[in-house]
Amino acid sequence: MEVDTLAALRASGSAPVVLDVREPWEVELCSIDGSLHIPMGELPERIAEIPTDQPVVLVCHHGLRSGHATAWLRARGFDKAINLAGGIDAWARRIDPTMKVY
Repeated sequence: MEVDTLAALRASGSAPVVLDVREPWEVELCSIDGSLHIPMGELPERIAEIPTDQPVVLVCHHGLRSGHATAWLRARGFDKAINLAGGIDAWARRIDPTMKVY
């Protein structure tokens, strides 16, 4: 999913769950408001926290880790898992220019 699409969904009130799979130090720098934070390495033990009945958009720094996490979740039945193209970096550059980039 492109960041513009996610921003439009959030603005319309029909926002999917945003699952941030970055490390805690990264989330401390910047994050999308209301995101569920589960670092990628903790997904196996915290999988029950992720809803299965609604779209879940995964985000990392540039989209690589979240792409792997999306594939991992889809292989486990999370058919509505979607990767955020460009990650938090694209969000900061295109949607929220006040957000810190790193």
